[in-house]
Amino acid sequence: MAGGDTNVSTLQHFIDGERVAGESNRFGDVYNPATGKVQARVPFATAGEVDTAVQAAKAAFPAWSATPPSQRARILFRYRDLVESRRDELARICSSEHGKTLDDARGSVTRGIEIVEFACGIPQLLKGEFNENVAGRVDSFNVRQPLGVCVGITPFNFPAMVPMWMYPIALACGNTFVLKPSEKDPSCGLRLAELAVEAGVPAGVLNVVNGDKEAVDALLTHEDVAAVSFVGSTPIAEYVHRTATATGKRVQALGGAKNHLVVMPDADMDQVTDALIGSAYGSAGERCMAVSVAVTVGDGTADDLLGRLKPRVESLKIGAWDAEGVEMGPLVTREHRDKVNGYVDTGVEEGATLVVDGRDTTVEGHADGFFIGGCIFDNVTPQMRIYKEEIFGPVLSVVRAQNYEEAVDLVNEHELGNGAAIFTRDGDAARDFTNRVRIGMVGVNVPIPVPTAYHSFGGWKRSLFGDHHMHGPEGVRFFTRMKTVTSRWPSGIREGATFNFQRSTEA
Repeated sequence: MAGGDTNVSTLQHFIDGERVAGESNRFGDVYNPATGKVQARVPFATAGEVDTAVQAAKAAFPAWSATPPSQRARILFRYRDLVESRRDELARICSSEHGKTLDDARGSVTRGIEIVEFACGIPQLLKGEFNENVAGRVDSFNVRQPLGVCVGITPFNFPAMVPMWMYPIALACGNTFVLKPSEKDPSCGLRLAELAVEAGVPAGVLNVVNGDKEAVDALLTHEDVAAVSFVGSTPIAEYVHRTATATGKRVQALGGAKNHLVVMPDADMDQVTDALIGSAYGSAGERCMAVSVAVTVGDGTADDLLGRLKPRVESLKIGAWDAEGVEMGPLVTREHRDKVNGYVDTGVEEGATLVVDGRDTTVEGHADGFFIGGCIFDNVTPQMRIYKEEIFGPVLSVVRAQNYEEAVDLVNEHELGNGAAIFTRDGDAARDFTNRVRIGMVGVNVPIPVPTAYHSFGGWKRSLFGDHHMHGPEGVRFFTRMKTVTSRWPSGIREGATFNFQRSTEA
């Protein structure tokens, strides 16, 4: 902990439209991953502070939910412009606390902006359905109405983008929101909330509380919280879903991933190699859509791929997030770096062939940074831990399948079902793959099949707990509930209205 270090800044919460100092006297360290030094400390909220944020959101809900959707959209348009104008600032905040390269961080902010752009269309998205004269002079229509106070609990790997998967749509739908960002890199969430108020979002509509499990549990069990969105590991996603649904909350909890990329013998191997460099090692593998398993169909395909991939991984330029031309930055914390190194140790012990070993990577001038180089394993089998578990680092496992059917079975038999891809020139194989794999997001010659903002993001199996995917149309459905109205207006002039539905007179 950095609680006694006066050389680092102390962050705050953001409640009811302003920064608020923490009162718990418990803090977490926020590192610069490139230097290994603590650069800030973040207060951990008590249950009482969580309640203050929830009560601010609850108090703001009646007026915000009554605000016409077109007016909420105009505020979001201004918010979109503000975030766009601060994109470089937000990227630097993200990189300085997470470690990803500036280009990577800018791209993630842009993807978040795209969700805001989608949310700006909320007047159209909230349109209901209407049927005239469902019975004699009786009309029926439905509307979608906001839930109330909603909560977002987000991971460290995308401190700008993942929160923006949640709160822009929640706010557009008329809800108020409490964000609990990762304690490892909380500053993006705080800055995004400040910009929202600057754009015209009323105080209390968007709040940020920092903290650890105490704050999370307080949010999951709070009686005034209506819905919870979560992104993180599968064990925690399952815990969030179980805990929050037990108190009657609506929950979407996205868990871990073990994304497979199937390489067919007819694939363009240069394209496959480029795709794996970006998808397995981009953002140092710290993303839920990273490809961590390459399934090669045939030994010749595996040998060809490894021959191309090995020198590319060995030559990756690794360094500080703000250095020129860097392709991969450090991992987020020393503990996470050591955990990923431990997985590499385990893979060797389990008998996999370590083709490229990045464990001893050092960066000149950054001896204390949390760096690891790209790693490749060959001859990985489904029984190995490095195959079964999400590593969340720059480690690619190559599994050799002897035929296409074996490759499909590998994808389908894994307990996680977030994303998968196939690289092939064969349209029939691609069509069969997309139809048969039990996976939430599928790519054909696309290594990271992340849906655009106006589609929805989510996996299957133990990669998602709950019934709704995130953002896009599913996001609107999650943050609203349907109300159906059946109405009749009696008239003193006209007679003959009936309350009974018509019955067929056909035999």
